[in-house]
Amino acid sequence: MTLSRRTFLAATAAAATVGTAGTVGTNLQSAFAASPPGDVVGKVTVGYQGWFACAGDGAPINGWWHWSNNWGQPPSPTNTAIVSWPDVRDYNSTYQTAYSNLGNGQPAKLFSSYDQQTVDTHFQWMQQNGCDTAALQRFNPTGGEGPTRDAMAAKVRQSAEQYGRKFYIMYDATGWTNMQSEMKSDWTSKMSAYTSSSAYARQNGKPVVCIWGFGFNEANKDFPASVCLDVINWFKDQGCYVIGGVPTHWLPGNEDSRPGYLDVYHAFNMLSPWMVGRISDIAGADHYYNNVNQQDQADCNAHGIDYQPCVIPGDLQSGHRAHGELMWRQFYNLTRVGVQGFYISMFDEFNEGNQIAKTAESSAWIPSSSGIRALDEDGTACSSDYYLRLTNDGGRMLKGEAPVTETRPTQPVV
Repeated sequence: MTLSRRTFLAATAAAATVGTAGTVGTNLQSAFAASPPGDVVGKVTVGYQGWFACAGDGAPINGWWHWSNNWGQPPSPTNTAIVSWPDVRDYNSTYQTAYSNLGNGQPAKLFSSYDQQTVDTHFQWMQQNGCDTAALQRFNPTGGEGPTRDAMAAKVRQSAEQYGRKFYIMYDATGWTNMQSEMKSDWTSKMSAYTSSSAYARQNGKPVVCIWGFGFNEANKDFPASVCLDVINWFKDQGCYVIGGVPTHWLPGNEDSRPGYLDVYHAFNMLSPWMVGRISDIAGADHYYNNVNQQDQADCNAHGIDYQPCVIPGDLQSGHRAHGELMWRQFYNLTRVGVQGFYISMFDEFNEGNQIAKTAESSAWIPSSSGIRALDEDGTACSSDYYLRLTNDGGRMLKGEAPVTETRPTQPVV
């Protein structure tokens, strides 16, 4: 069975109509950081799934991992786990699916994350597009997915070292019944060894670890606050800088957050509230700027916590992206808030359509009659690397290397 963190509550409706771009949030907050610049503070971090496998790629999981619902059969229109189609032209190895040929007549093939060249390609894209750090997602590794996830950690280390990127382990607690003991054991016996790598992310001189999922008001994240605090403090006792992937409404403790978890959230060194499924247009981004982000930053400032909110490109299949306008509005708003970093959700999330990795740019690169949308779905032509380039420009604005502007500087096609 596929484990996924993606069981979110309905997005909150805006409480009031927000103003125009020229009148919303005109007062810049001075940038505040509990920590000096490091490998996550002042940087662009991308969430990296690395969870795609194909039959015949040699992965221990031996199937179409996360490409199809039935991993024993190749993905097809009736057996698929994805809503976006990757541009696979840069991969040396690809694998034949049961989809119809692409619109240009070429066979419909997909990549495997298990191929080292795939990971190398992804980290080269990160290097070329200002993605400083990759957060490698690590779900419960004690079951059948464990050996493949273990192998992915080694592949990510190799690519990060080769392309001068940083990486860290991001544990996802979703559905992890024995999380309290097994997460500690996994770190001690396996993952802590990666901190010896020159590419392993450090902040304030400490190796970075993220724990995603504490405090969410969902049945598969039903961890008591005392258990959450125990795990956070244990990692801090190991000498780690601990990031929390927390609910959107962590501060008031309502909606997607369980009440009574504020002490849990304040125990983290950095907070990264989740945003996938929360906004779908610029009005929504402005609502969160006015009613959530500024309040989050103020509370983090008061408690000496770094703030790294999510930035999403938008669900491509649902038509949310507006050829980059939604993503740019978040970059602009959050830079004005004075955040300590961006967390891009996600690099390679083709399952939800929120990926920034190279994606089919037109119907010529989509399987015929599949119903999958390409990057030009709203009538604006976009190159397959557009959202990588957009991320690069957003990062430059965050770092003070480019002016703070509400006007998107990135052209959809170069």
